[in-house]
Amino acid sequence: MVLGIQIAGILFGLFLCYYTFLYYKKKLFTQKELAFWILVWISFVVFSLIPDLLEPLLKKIAFARVLDFFIVIGFMFILSILFYIYTIVRKNQKQIEEIVRQVAIERAGKKQ
Repeated sequence: MVLGIQIAGILFGLFLCYYTFLYYKKKLFTQKELAFWILVWISFVVFSLIPDLLEPLLKKIAFARVLDFFIVIGFMFILSILFYIYTIVRKNQKQIEEIVRQVAIERAGKKQ
């Protein structure tokens, strides 16, 4: 019997498959990115439908329930994405500082 949370997971995965496809059509994702994300969302749908597929893995790593496993994986994923975004923002910030510094030096040189 399919539970309400499973239906929500299936709808979420299918919606994100569609959303990923839209980003690909807008040329914001490459084919590799499209394939990666579609694989992630389809896996999410499959594991939402059949959570028992994860039982052997969960027994080895000592998780009591599949939902606990998904919560831990979700936190790990969010934290890793947050760290990645932070590093990109810092790199962009340093590049902008360098560009502003160069423009200021050029303008100061023109005034003299």
